[in-house]
Amino acid sequence: MNPVIVVGSFNVDHVWRCTELPAMGATIAGQYATGPGGKGFNQAVAAARAGARTAFVCALGDDAGGALARQLAAAEGIDLRAEASDQPTGTAGIYVDARGRNSIVIGAGANGTLGTAQFDADPALLDGARVLLAQLESPVETIEAVLAAAREAGVTTVLNPAPANAQSSIGLLRLADVLTPNETEFAALLARHVGERIDAEAVAALDGARLHALCRKLLPHGSVVVTLGSVGVFVSHADEQGHGDAQAYYRVGAENVTASDTTGAGDAFNGALVASLATAPEAAFATHVRFANRYAALSTERPGAALSMPSLAEVGDRFGA
Repeated sequence: MNPVIVVGSFNVDHVWRCTELPAMGATIAGQYATGPGGKGFNQAVAAARAGARTAFVCALGDDAGGALARQLAAAEGIDLRAEASDQPTGTAGIYVDARGRNSIVIGAGANGTLGTAQFDADPALLDGARVLLAQLESPVETIEAVLAAAREAGVTTVLNPAPANAQSSIGLLRLADVLTPNETEFAALLARHVGERIDAEAVAALDGARLHALCRKLLPHGSVVVTLGSVGVFVSHADEQGHGDAQAYYRVGAENVTASDTTGAGDAFNGALVASLATAPEAAFATHVRFANRYAALSTERPGAALSMPSLAEVGDRFGA
């Protein structure tokens, strides 16, 4: 049994490090590296390294990328449940500048074919699960069906609505017990589903009461965790005793780290959050958020996506928790 199930994408990342992100029409020099990524796999690795037994449901091509995914999942102790696809394994082109900022282009490939076959073939997959985490680099109808099945089974559902331009519906969002957008995704969701237009760069500076009210409009009956990069995290619950917290809304400040690459930081946060929720369900929600915040901060001090995820011991050594 796996307390955490992550449903989502696996990509082979092609990464260029350069002084500045390339401008339109520009040709610049950079250093190249390749490695595993994809929001789903990043989050599954984070959850596993953060201490939770984890299953990862994805779709893979019959190619070197698919073989890499199987090899790495085995090395991480992840229970890989992969659908075979006639499309190539997903890919991503990532540019990272000297300040750790990134720009990413995704080739969905097999990720775009993911269905519910793994859950249909093994209804017991949800048995023993405490938390299911999904993102939006897979077909939205698949994610909606999986979240609905998890909720029916009594599993806590967490939706990371990323990337910001992904298709979504208000019905999909409301299948989430916890919604975890960053400020760009949050602004996009508000515009699409609530009719509120707010500049993403202005989200972090909003008054707490105003930000809480917007979260409640977006997800009336769940919790919203807005990750704000170097500013920290904002948490909004539907009621004042949400998940054991004493406040309906609050902020958690950023940790003091020296970031060199923010690629995968949001995935680190999400994977660590669900690992903490699954392994310490009695703890207050703020405890889970603080752990995830520390975990994500530490991940930015090393390059890469999936392979930059720290271990539980490393987080403890750094932050004493």
